[in-house]
Amino acid sequence: MQPITIQAVHLHPVALPLVEPLRTSFGVEPFKSAILCEVVTKEGVIGWGESAVAPAPGYAGETMATAYHLLKHFLAPLLINKTLSSPYDARPILAFIRDNKHARAGLEMAVWDAFAKANGLRLADLFAHYLGQPSTNRAVVGVSIGIQPSVEDTLKIIRKRLDQGYKRIKLKIEPGWDIELARGVRAVLPDTMLMLDANSAYRLEDADHLAQLDAFNLIMIEQPLAHDDIYEHSKLQPRLKTPICLDESVKSANDLRLALELGAIGVLNLKPARVGGFAESLDMMAICAERALPLWIGGMLETGIGRAANVALASLPPVTLPCDISATDRYFAQDITEPPFVLQADSTLSVPDGLGIGVEVQRERLEAAVALWQAEADYPLG
Repeated sequence: MQPITIQAVHLHPVALPLVEPLRTSFGVEPFKSAILCEVVTKEGVIGWGESAVAPAPGYAGETMATAYHLLKHFLAPLLINKTLSSPYDARPILAFIRDNKHARAGLEMAVWDAFAKANGLRLADLFAHYLGQPSTNRAVVGVSIGIQPSVEDTLKIIRKRLDQGYKRIKLKIEPGWDIELARGVRAVLPDTMLMLDANSAYRLEDADHLAQLDAFNLIMIEQPLAHDDIYEHSKLQPRLKTPICLDESVKSANDLRLALELGAIGVLNLKPARVGGFAESLDMMAICAERALPLWIGGMLETGIGRAANVALASLPPVTLPCDISATDRYFAQDITEPPFVLQADSTLSVPDGLGIGVEVQRERLEAAVALWQAEADYPLG
């Protein structure tokens, strides 16, 4: 593999309007925010990555302000003038900064993209090289639907998504909006692939209540208990027939090993942003393959940069369930990259043919997204 030397890092804080505001147990997200990382190498290659962070510390403890600060003053300087013989070389360099995994993931993603381009490879093929398994060239995907005013409103959106070609539906739930929702949907759509995402809205004391969801033939219940918990999930899983999918509480390969050892997990939602990037993600995928743990790739409403990288990861054989990486038009009227991701008839997205992430950043759209963030933000980034 041809090494690369990092010459510069440019940071672009952006906001993109969402086609539909997304409501979860965390609240409503009216637009997508992120910090896009542009890595320039001395060899003349540009790599792109996305730190998928929000204005407020809901899903993770990081925010646009904290991620920008860490990237600008600590993370990016660690890479300047460094020569990397492998994209894995970035992980120990950036590990000097504890936590802040969403910020680190964006910068590490840009390194992987630059490394793939420098070596004439698609990102999917670079992943396949290190994993030792070939890309399938497609990602099987589903769609996530936020909390709606009523069951009928939810069914209306589900029908719309099924008509578009999505085969798996994920519904956001919260206490008071769960059993009634599942019962209402199953009464109309008994055979649709269905899962529920609680976003840490329940407690172990709710186990008997959650067990009622076993009646509805769900693929999984995602992260029902606390965002940083593994132990109590190990107490909840034996009380449910439905597999528990862990998301927020598995932040590393060691967390995954612990969850498996305790019997706290039946499915893994792997988000590269959550675990600090693709080096850790590939390690975790290898564990899932070894332990035959069902695996899917989750999304953070990424722009085309993060979406392209996630599609590449989701094309690898250890991924066994439909992923939360919907087509571009599910979230954005106009993304900042081209070409858009289009849902195929078999509920898949194709891996782009281009080198690296395979999509091209449109500079004028990037500038507009930066301007929108500047207009929307109610605090400065330092």
